[in-house]
Amino acid sequence: MKHLGVFFCALLAFASAAAVEARRMAPEVSDAAIQGKALPRTLEEFGFFIHADAQIPTLGVIPYRLNTPLYSDGAEKLRFVYVPQGTKMQADGEGLIDFPVGTALIKTFAFGEGEKRRLIETRVLLHRADGWLALPYVWNEEQTQARLAIAGARVPVATPEGEKISYRVPNKNQCKECHGLDDAVVPIGPKARNLSREWLEANIGAVPQDADTLPVWEDRSQAGTNAVARAFLDVNCAHCHRPGATASNSGLDLRWEQDDPHAIGVMKRPVAAGRGAGGLLFDVVPGKPQESILLHRMLSNEPGVAMPELGKATIDREGADAVRRWIEEMPQ
Repeated sequence: MKHLGVFFCALLAFASAAAVEARRMAPEVSDAAIQGKALPRTLEEFGFFIHADAQIPTLGVIPYRLNTPLYSDGAEKLRFVYVPQGTKMQADGEGLIDFPVGTALIKTFAFGEGEKRRLIETRVLLHRADGWLALPYVWNEEQTQARLAIAGARVPVATPEGEKISYRVPNKNQCKECHGLDDAVVPIGPKARNLSREWLEANIGAVPQDADTLPVWEDRSQAGTNAVARAFLDVNCAHCHRPGATASNSGLDLRWEQDDPHAIGVMKRPVAAGRGAGGLLFDVVPGKPQESILLHRMLSNEPGVAMPELGKATIDREGADAVRRWIEEMPQ
């Protein structure tokens, strides 16, 4: 037993030494790359990852996940946030987290599982002194490096359903179409209501009082039809369909906190749908999903009709089903 105890002590000492060495060898995040005026040519210049191909973050880079995620052709998304030393994130209500200058939001898109997983792109949102900057980085075939793609890119991929598509990496200007609000670029996903209470407590220190929590998409059967559909619309549509955003001329406000039925489309005539309306008269007709423009556009892949316009090349069947059931259950 004595020899066994000596063995375990030696093993613990080795593990501790290995952890210290790993910590010493880990790259430091470059605050200069985040906050400077230059556009780093490679993702590696930021120092976000110890092993970028395995998406293992370096010290100070915190993984997070969203309760209800944005649909992007079924891509797996790996999300991380970095804030500079000596600063902190704050949650003022259930909306967007308040991120200090120097923050980086990192999101990698991947397709495939296990050894077949392939990293396609990593998007970064950098909070600089003059506002947020969105940059796309495209991974090479060898999965060893991601390079800045100002002009965007097209990458052939197979979705989880086996559908072969030409996946579009947005160019630098297209990022503004979804992230634009009142002529500024802003983050979309990390709202307090769309993060777990455990994550908020661990990384911000508290959960905003009386804050709502969006349903966890993988466990949405435990939530009500209204909550699931409204969460989906908030995450997938409201960054454009809200006052001050790029599709505000539609007259729709699909944010979670909006409680005016007409604002979310109920018996509302389209304002700027054009041929996208498909000859239908109202955005949402209670009890009649087949007569609702909102669902009609979600179920289309035709350019000029399909919604959302950017960020997907396939139809989100699960999202459409959630919206269909929501409309079906509305009192007529």
